[in-house]
Amino acid sequence: MKPLRSLLCLACCLPLLAYAGQGRLLATGGATSLEGAAGGGITPWAVLAGYGERGEWGGDVFATRVETGDYRLEVAGAAVAYGNRLELSFARQRFDLGTLARDLSLPENSLSQDIFGAKWRLFGDLVYDRLPQVSLGVQYKRQKDFLIPSLIGAQRDEDAEAYLTASRLVLGGAFGYNLLLNGGVRYSRANELGLLGFGGDRRDSRSLLKEGSVAVLFNPRWAVGVEYREKPDNLSFARESDWADLFVGYFPSKRLALVLAYARLGEIATLRNQDGVYLSVQGSF
Repeated sequence: MKPLRSLLCLACCLPLLAYAGQGRLLATGGATSLEGAAGGGITPWAVLAGYGERGEWGGDVFATRVETGDYRLEVAGAAVAYGNRLELSFARQRFDLGTLARDLSLPENSLSQDIFGAKWRLFGDLVYDRLPQVSLGVQYKRQKDFLIPSLIGAQRDEDAEAYLTASRLVLGGAFGYNLLLNGGVRYSRANELGLLGFGGDRRDSRSLLKEGSVAVLFNPRWAVGVEYREKPDNLSFARESDWADLFVGYFPSKRLALVLAYARLGEIATLRNQDGVYLSVQGSF
């Protein structure tokens, strides 16, 4: 996939091109979620992309791949933030239907989606304030291959959703190691992030969904943690499972981040036990 390869190359070359702010701690820009917002892999954090502080720009480019054996998800995108206050992001997802397309002789073998996001830091700071950093995010999602979602009961090919998330880095909070705590709620009716459309024959209204993550930073460059994301169950065609993962993050500098995870995705479009490997590469400035 040429756009994905191009963004991977850009992410790897970014350390030679970008300037990173020196005030924020290493790894406090997080990685990039599957939907383009700064944070973890399957859940956003309240942090904003890059390492820019007040009056400065920051941002990142990223590429992510998830393999379960039956399915493959590829995501690439970018985000920019100003003044550690406002983040704007874009992500393009391509979902290879693999086994399902072959077994059911589907008219299409992949689904794709564009996601435009904005996140606003409301108050607090990840480290330096008495209050945790709290951010409000909105995402507009546009499903680009709606034939299959429409056949299984999805009601629309585009929609908007919102999330509220709070994050705190507790210095020395885990037996002397730094501890990252993150929790949020999402208001959404997206089926499998929106790749299977929005709303369904079982339920067409938005649901309030929980998500969160915990990570331990064993030193400034290495983090190990877990994530959880609750998901709606709108389609009678197939049950939709909540997602979880166990991840390792490596931050060799403020310009580069690598995340490797074991993801438990449950049932996706009738195929069960969709556990697999998640790999993401991010370049920041």
